[in-house]
Amino acid sequence: MKIFFLISMTAFSLFSYGQTGKGKAHLATTKDFNYKVEEFADMGILRYQVPDIEQLTTKQKELLYYLTEAALQGRDILYDQNCKYNLPIRRILETIYVNADDKTSENFKALELYLKEIWVSNGIHHHYSGDKFIPNFSQEYFAGEFFKLPDEIQKACLKFDFNVNFAIIDAVIFAPTLYPKKTNQAANEDLILTSAGNYYDGVTQQEAEDFYNNLKDTTDKEPISYGLNSKLVKKDSKIYEDVYKVGGLYSAALEKVVYWLEKAAKVAENSAQRAAIEELVKFNKSGDLKDFDAYAILWVKDVNSLIDFVNGFTESYGDPLGMKASWESVVNFKNLNATKRTEIISQNAQWFEQNSPIDNQYKKEEVKGVTAKVITAAILGGDCYPTTPIGINLPNSNWIRAAHGSKSVTIDNIVEAYDEAAKGNGFSKEFYWSENEIALVEKYGTLTSALHTDMHECLGHASGKLLAGVDADAMKAYGSTIEEARADLFALYFLGDKKMVELGLLSDNEAFKAEYYTYFNNGLLMQLTRIIPGNDIEEAHMRNRQLIARWVLEKSKDDKALEIVERNGEHFVKVNDYQLLQKHIGELLALIQKIKSTGDFKGAQNLVETYGVKVDKSINQEIRDRYAKLNIKPYKGFVNPVYTPVFDKKGNFIDLKIDYTEGYAEQHLRYSREYSNL
Repeated sequence: MKIFFLISMTAFSLFSYGQTGKGKAHLATTKDFNYKVEEFADMGILRYQVPDIEQLTTKQKELLYYLTEAALQGRDILYDQNCKYNLPIRRILETIYVNADDKTSENFKALELYLKEIWVSNGIHHHYSGDKFIPNFSQEYFAGEFFKLPDEIQKACLKFDFNVNFAIIDAVIFAPTLYPKKTNQAANEDLILTSAGNYYDGVTQQEAEDFYNNLKDTTDKEPISYGLNSKLVKKDSKIYEDVYKVGGLYSAALEKVVYWLEKAAKVAENSAQRAAIEELVKFNKSGDLKDFDAYAILWVKDVNSLIDFVNGFTESYGDPLGMKASWESVVNFKNLNATKRTEIISQNAQWFEQNSPIDNQYKKEEVKGVTAKVITAAILGGDCYPTTPIGINLPNSNWIRAAHGSKSVTIDNIVEAYDEAAKGNGFSKEFYWSENEIALVEKYGTLTSALHTDMHECLGHASGKLLAGVDADAMKAYGSTIEEARADLFALYFLGDKKMVELGLLSDNEAFKAEYYTYFNNGLLMQLTRIIPGNDIEEAHMRNRQLIARWVLEKSKDDKALEIVERNGEHFVKVNDYQLLQKHIGELLALIQKIKSTGDFKGAQNLVETYGVKVDKSINQEIRDRYAKLNIKPYKGFVNPVYTPVFDKKGNFIDLKIDYTEGYAEQHLRYSREYSNL
């Protein structure tokens, strides 16, 4: 599970807080660090610092380096998962970009923009909306530049394990009706046949659902995550899984991932970490999902290592059925100072569960193994690069979470990069109702935002339980939205509880209001900057936020706890009663937990379709126009640091150098040279 940076957050200096909410940030001084790399289309590209890396031991630096290499080796997998034509398209565009004779023409500049958009999204569909990018260079220019290339280079660009030629690539790029949506979530359509994602081949949605329903045993107390690491294929009237593993689908990339993981295992910090890495290697070789569960359990139990990582087929947002996982990686190490707040949260997990406003039958009798920490990201890979979440909670398996616990992280240095890059952007003056809200968010916003992420990941996803016999995939296409809403509501509800002050996580009982205001401002208005007027909301996190905000707004019709008000022809969010707002949040949490716990697909469908999908077109356009005046890019991506290992004359690792100067295009072209494994 992931949580992403909200568009409504404003820029205030990010500090690492202990129990009192005070204390200076541990991050390296930022005044001379240039966070901004470049901007284009709707994207701002940033870089992030990796503070305290110099404090790692030599052995820890060596481990970190091997894990970063493993993180980058899976890059091509995600491109292919997002659409089966992404890799040849990327190779052709990069080759033209590097070799074009005239790099001043309008056609070349348009091709450059298109390629930069593809790098951001790991393919030809927007990373957030899922809509296919529309190129502004001509077909004639594209064909002319391609056929200027030598024959052997043309063939190299088109290589992969399916029949493809330039005519197909040309059509995929330029035909607007061909693969228009990466992950279709529209009701009453075949979600597989109308999605460009490459998780299925030749099967319909009904055939896929029937295939996996026949495999599942609802009485199994330890069910594997069917379909997580495979493509479902229909060939010669037979349906089978093409499994991601060494010797199977994506073998060439996974062999490289395994190579670096095996090197990492040899320099692991302790036996628990080594066991987890070795089990992950075993899973990559076998493709057996029981091995994946064994790895997940060992990974959860490794709570003492400073360095940690995610590597592999993890999140299922890209699959319209919410089963198959995209490839991703994050390598990190613990921020010891900032982790104090998450330790307090996890130590009190049972109290929060017992005092949740949900029905008792849906509560866990015992919350097990909930660990949380604040981390410093060292490298981002796959579906966490260039765009990345700011919080992660894993594993996703319900039975593992119940029996063994979970790990939650908040990525401190990524949030810090967002925060520093956004200073002075004029957002709050344009979109907040009054000076009171501006002052409130300025005083408390950074801390309450961080705590919301902590609570969402650490306790929200770990809370509640499924009733016996309920299928974890019962929500189908609505599963991700319902789960993200459940975690958000849990975090929001308890942010407004006096327990947060008693635990020293908030300084006073007014602080929670900052997060309430920014959250509902975002859910009702600000995230509309990302929606083209006339379009529905498709992305799960955006649906979740609007669902919560619109449901609570409707509940507030009589008591006026929450309103959208108009002033001088412009719309604003106005909160009149924060305590009533918390009450309504608790009511919705109870409802969504009941839907989740009982496997109520119709209830989930009704909530999401009623509150989370449709957009007010007039307000949508107004918000986009006002936002455009500020010249703020609604999305952010990152370039990674460059790591260079240092060896002595005998070949022993002795140090790790870090460099922050690599540019955006420079990095992606290098990655294509060094990590193109498919």
